[in-house]
Amino acid sequence: MLFNHNKVFYILIITTINIANGIRTYTKNDLIKLREEVREMFYHAYDSYLKYAYPYDELRPISCDGIDTYGSYSLTLIDALGTLAIMGNHSEFQRVVQILTAKPDFDANINVSVFETNIRIVGGLLSAHLLSHRAGVKLEPGWPCNGPLLRLAEDVAKRLIVAFDTKTGMPYGTINLRKGVPKGETAVTCTAGIGTFILEFGTLSRLTGDPLYEEIALNALYALYNHKSPLGLYGNHIDVETGRWTYQDAGIGSGVDSFFEYLVKGSILLQRPELLEMFHEARKSIDKYLKKDDWYMWVSMTKGQVTIPVFQSLEAYWPGVLSLIGDTSSAMKTLHNYHQVWLQYGFTPEFYYIPQSEAGTNRESYPLRPELIESIMYLYRATEDPFLLQAGEDILRSIQHSARTPCGYATIKDVRDHRKEDRMESFFLSETTKYLYLLFDTENFIHNQGQHGTVINTPNGECIIETGGYIFNTEAHPLDPAALHCCHDMPKLNLVNFNDLEEKKSLFRGDSINERRNYINKNVCPETEDEDKAISNKTDEIAVDEITTESSNSYVKLEDNDNVSQKINFEENVTLKNEENKKSKSGKKFDEQEMLERFRTESKNNRNTTWETNYKLLTCKAQPFLQKLSILGEFFKYI
Repeated sequence: MLFNHNKVFYILIITTINIANGIRTYTKNDLIKLREEVREMFYHAYDSYLKYAYPYDELRPISCDGIDTYGSYSLTLIDALGTLAIMGNHSEFQRVVQILTAKPDFDANINVSVFETNIRIVGGLLSAHLLSHRAGVKLEPGWPCNGPLLRLAEDVAKRLIVAFDTKTGMPYGTINLRKGVPKGETAVTCTAGIGTFILEFGTLSRLTGDPLYEEIALNALYALYNHKSPLGLYGNHIDVETGRWTYQDAGIGSGVDSFFEYLVKGSILLQRPELLEMFHEARKSIDKYLKKDDWYMWVSMTKGQVTIPVFQSLEAYWPGVLSLIGDTSSAMKTLHNYHQVWLQYGFTPEFYYIPQSEAGTNRESYPLRPELIESIMYLYRATEDPFLLQAGEDILRSIQHSARTPCGYATIKDVRDHRKEDRMESFFLSETTKYLYLLFDTENFIHNQGQHGTVINTPNGECIIETGGYIFNTEAHPLDPAALHCCHDMPKLNLVNFNDLEEKKSLFRGDSINERRNYINKNVCPETEDEDKAISNKTDEIAVDEITTESSNSYVKLEDNDNVSQKINFEENVTLKNEENKKSKSGKKFDEQEMLERFRTESKNNRNTTWETNYKLLTCKAQPFLQKLSILGEFFKYI
């Protein structure tokens, strides 16, 4: 291995000393100093973007200039909004919102990645919309059910929805923002590019009252579920018109990752237990065929045999997901494996060959990815293990020492010698710095566990928001689950009248402590191996817990995990805006409502109605905060 630079030795020596002396104890002042160091890191990169790169998508931190990468959206500006709010910079948040809302829509004659545009643009706009109240933005009447950022998010989503107009309901990977699916576009899309919409589209439906988005995203998830292999495994790429798998390696990393992530997060955010059932079923197969000594290999989806014994940097999100369903033991074991890779190089390479314990050839880079620190942050919130603070500081030290430039932070081209590459992806400001900051800022509003909330007036009456349990999309844009119940999804017909308490004691009784213990001990939570689950009566409103992470980019083969198949393709003859030009792949004028009705009528994707009502699954020991917030919610609402 090429440990030929003094700086690499420096990082490894410091880390070795830390290990030799045992786990460090962190005081409150220590955490404040680390938090402020992360804040300075963020502003060094953010201010450099504004100075040298805006309005381009990304900063080039060595050249000190900018470049468009995903659609000329000023992408870094949108991606940084949530971090500004989390760090308390409300004045800059307000300034950026004014810039964004001056834009009437996202009409442009360019081809873009459906996946990337959804997680970065739709997710970023929705998150900023929901954070606007806390950040002091002047709100329109009817917020959060109305507002310019919400309208922009819906404008983008309407432009993406045409991609789902396929025989299977699974979307194409690329669309033209003005014209729809480009002529000659491939029908092959990766699994993550199909299953990473339910958070953003579900949020849109709950806020706008239009069921289109949530139903379309849910239909795509069911389509994937119904195309899994007999072993219960999912491949990497599939033809969205025929349903034929074109790349049959199954794993948890590039091209697949955020599909699993969104099953867990979507179940919590939208209170859909069927998504958690899908995840548990998938995890059984993952643990059976992929898991080896707390690593996760790539295997054949039809035979279960190992095909690629590799750890990808993107896979480091997995322990964070496991922490969200309560399996912190398995999560910590896997995280220790991943952290050892970091200690070996000072970073995690894109590919790490497990048998050889070395970085993959031509996959030695580290583009400032957030997945490892993301899992560390979630596991620290769950366990408060001081080892995780030390692991987070290891990451902070490495980035500060080897990635910093006068104009920002640069991708590490080769983790073996720490050479730099002239790129700073927007997720460094959206995710990496955010998760580092939240690790060390233990009292941030994001970590609110239901101790307090804010009462607002909406067209539907009083509503409580900012009660915690924020759900991060895969670009780390936080979504406030409480706000989703303020608009058209308010279950007014299901509200309980406590005047009938005496007559309906059995209905209000709930579970006794012993019944709850017995239920948990029956393994209905993540560790379960039982197929049969107890079915509960549908509960009233169950509150929501916190969530996680980022994903792979998506439209390329496994080995091309850091690229999007088609980032931007400016057409030579740009036409005037004309909604009549938007067409589906078949060439017909596209009607999204007609597509939705077709999906409803055809009902191609089998659904388990029992799963859809198993709300008890969402209140297992993995989410004690859910029970706590549910109790507080009852007090807020009725006392």
